[in-house]
Amino acid sequence: MYKRNITPGILAALNDTPVSMIIGARQTGKTTLVQKLAAKDHPARYITFDDLSMRGAATRSPQGFLSGFTGPVVFDEIQMVPDLLPAIKMAVDTDRKPGRFVLTGSANVLALPRVSESLAGRMALFTLYPLSQGELKGRCESFIDAVFSDTLSPHRFSPLKLDQLWELITCGGYPEAQVRHDPIRRTPWFRDYINTILQRDIEDLAHIEGLVQLPILLSLLASRVGSLANAAEISRALQLPQTTLKRYLSLLESVFLVWRLPPWSANLGKRLVKTSKLYFTDTGLAMHLVGAESANMIRGHSMSGFMLENFVLSELQRQAAWSATRPRLYHLREQTGKEADVVLESADGRCVLMEIKHGDAVRPDDLKNLRWIASQMGPRFLRGILLYTGNETIPYDRQFMAMPIQSLWLLE
Repeated sequence: MYKRNITPGILAALNDTPVSMIIGARQTGKTTLVQKLAAKDHPARYITFDDLSMRGAATRSPQGFLSGFTGPVVFDEIQMVPDLLPAIKMAVDTDRKPGRFVLTGSANVLALPRVSESLAGRMALFTLYPLSQGELKGRCESFIDAVFSDTLSPHRFSPLKLDQLWELITCGGYPEAQVRHDPIRRTPWFRDYINTILQRDIEDLAHIEGLVQLPILLSLLASRVGSLANAAEISRALQLPQTTLKRYLSLLESVFLVWRLPPWSANLGKRLVKTSKLYFTDTGLAMHLVGAESANMIRGHSMSGFMLENFVLSELQRQAAWSATRPRLYHLREQTGKEADVVLESADGRCVLMEIKHGDAVRPDDLKNLRWIASQMGPRFLRGILLYTGNETIPYDRQFMAMPIQSLWLLE
């Protein structure tokens, strides 16, 4: 059983907040996590709405169903009974005792009509992503907090061969994929996983059957990982109305298959691209969709640089969920071509810029875009980092540094 790094945050919320909700994609370990909480750390009755009898009772009479529970309770897969959320709100308004309800959802129920406001101010929300590299290795990463510290000293890390890196990327972070060391065995698992989500979760969420274009859309999105999410271009490629496309994209985001990295929007005195970039929550799934399911298959693949970028963004997204800094993630692209792959912005407005390079050698010139952007940001700029596939940390000056990819999970 993997130790999940968001657990301390959840335990803290159970001590001061009536409702804690854990959302995330199927098979990321939500059920395992809440069952452990209910059995040990926060004793509670565990109820899953995969149980048809429980689901039926909660659907027929939400308030009556809820009245049968006097102590802390875990409701697993709450998106199957969204009408239960207003009843939980009423119960919490009557008794705001901390830790009364722990909810999980494989779809983002907060995006459903009438639900988003039901528990505002009464709930702590957590997202459980596929396993991070630190979680796979039994450690809690502190890369984000380290790069936001006042000083960042060069570190030396254990070498990571390129084939080892690509094996991490192609395997991804779903717990079930970790036990399938042979890529041939992972292939049917990823295929069945996608089919389950498209045929069950999305149809339940959208109340529409036969969304036959979604698998095609998903494959197209995988081939465009790291690109600007230009709805007009994708719409033309699929011959799909933009209104339908936008709805489908929202559905794929709601079940945590894909996510959008928004553009950084502060005024730098130049015209900035205002379009989000699109990434997959798990690189193993994305690699499966483009047909590159082993380290050997990715060599020379046209998508290799973009998949590396997706991998780095996914690791940062996971770490942001438990870091003390809690930064927001953006990309930045100026219309003449200057860009930063990642902008991490803290709550107080400080920014760390990152560029991701698929290569084991770096030159000072590789930092020219980050230096230009930094010069426009002024005092908001804290640090610029070039992440690359080599093994040495290379300081250029007080604010700019090249660091190996593995520093994401090895930096302390």
